[in-house]
Amino acid sequence: MQSLDEKWDEEKSQIAAWYADKNILITGATGFMGKVLVEKLLRSCPDIKGLYLLIRSKRGLSPEVRKDQYLKCVIFNNILELNPDIGKKIHVIAGDVLEDDLGVKIDDRNHLIRTIDVVFHCAANVRFDQPLRPMVQMNVLGTQKVLELALTMENLKVFVHVSTTFCQCNEPVVEERAYQAHRNPYEIIEMIKTMSDDELAKVTPELLNGLPNTYAFSKALSEDLINRYGTKIPIIITRPSIVTAAWKEPLPGWIESINGPTGLMIGGARGVIRTMYCNPDNSSTIIPVDTAINGMIVAAVQRAQQQKSTAVEFINMSISNKSLQTWGECIETGKRLFYKTPLSFSLWYPNGDITKSYFYFKFCVIFFHYLPAYFLDFLLLLFRRKPFLVKVQNKVSVGIKLVQYYTTKEWVFKTHKFEELYHNLNRRDTTIFNMDTNQLDFEQYLHNYILGIRKYMLGESDTTIPRARSILRILYCLDCAVKLIFLSGVLFLIWTHVGSFVQRTDNILHSALKTLYMYTNKSSEIM
Repeated sequence: MQSLDEKWDEEKSQIAAWYADKNILITGATGFMGKVLVEKLLRSCPDIKGLYLLIRSKRGLSPEVRKDQYLKCVIFNNILELNPDIGKKIHVIAGDVLEDDLGVKIDDRNHLIRTIDVVFHCAANVRFDQPLRPMVQMNVLGTQKVLELALTMENLKVFVHVSTTFCQCNEPVVEERAYQAHRNPYEIIEMIKTMSDDELAKVTPELLNGLPNTYAFSKALSEDLINRYGTKIPIIITRPSIVTAAWKEPLPGWIESINGPTGLMIGGARGVIRTMYCNPDNSSTIIPVDTAINGMIVAAVQRAQQQKSTAVEFINMSISNKSLQTWGECIETGKRLFYKTPLSFSLWYPNGDITKSYFYFKFCVIFFHYLPAYFLDFLLLLFRRKPFLVKVQNKVSVGIKLVQYYTTKEWVFKTHKFEELYHNLNRRDTTIFNMDTNQLDFEQYLHNYILGIRKYMLGESDTTIPRARSILRILYCLDCAVKLIFLSGVLFLIWTHVGSFVQRTDNILHSALKTLYMYTNKSSEIM
């Protein structure tokens, strides 16, 4: 009689079996999530037939040259070492979602029409500070172009679109369903074609209707647009929340994008960010990139198997509410771990904090961001060096302003379908495509995240940690010395002026009492 472990060993991956002999088109493959998606499909679905990556020329480099550079990314090292020929499964399609017909040559287009089974549309402009035109061109009009191509595909099984849980910021509870945008997406597309930049800038605040930026607005429009294609092709919209470093795959702590928490963590660890406007009691609403990618891969299979359904499916991808850490817990844990594994270079001792008081936050910005920056820039000028800290603080202020909307509000993301995806997997697939964030050891994850920032973002090896700790101790002593000098200066001023202050106060009180006495006597004489 076979043991349970022997039966499990014989159990095959149903997800990998479904992807066998499939051809997949991926937009945005060169981005953070796109790279993890490509690596995961190559590694965990080895019988996949081909991956077609829509890649544009960039900085004078052709798409083919960019493919060679692409595969040099550290996350592909293991699979290339095991199978040096696996790169042959990747086919580059020269194109750009901003161009008419995606800029794809007619021969390539016809080939895609005949062969593609699955489309993962990951391409997006994710910057929060962009004006309306580039956001709509990439995120709405670009999505429409990919959808129009998908409509012509003869063997398409499923179209997967990557959205965000924050496209419905006006909703305190975001459910796994369709939401109608408050403006017609086709109307907005027509506006960017006919209106000037100045005209668009004037109407943008009204168009946003309370949404924090053009990114959220464009994603809401994209979802509404896609929902109109639901009767024509099988579609699923996946909504990751704040995507952070890898939990386990392809490498623990691997991170490439400086957006979101990563940039704030680096700024805080450098000693540049000393304060943030943030409610420490609010949930952090993050999701590791590999968890989100596993969910996307499995969600595609589930939607493809629902052939009779004509409705667009929606799945929110975030850590479940019971496993969420608050922003305050994240900050405190992160500070403690950064003290153990500090960065090799910091401008000052990293001891910033967060506050939910806007006035206290502005006070801290003035005294802990700008005053030190102006003082140090002045010293640089005296030593005939180029000042830079005020410029850095200006950029920091812009970055903090862009994210403070998300750190001062609370949302509830319903994740029933996301959790159900995992529970419907067989035992082997629960291991290969793990999405159970209840297993996440947050402190260990954050530790790997910090090591990933050091190694993959900043190029700092683990051998630099002892020296970084020594530098941190020096910065700590300097920080204490500056605080002591400042406090001593304040006490000295109080001590030197307290006598004259008391004397002046005494004179004022005596003068007031004398005036009151004279007034009282005068009133008595009159009576």
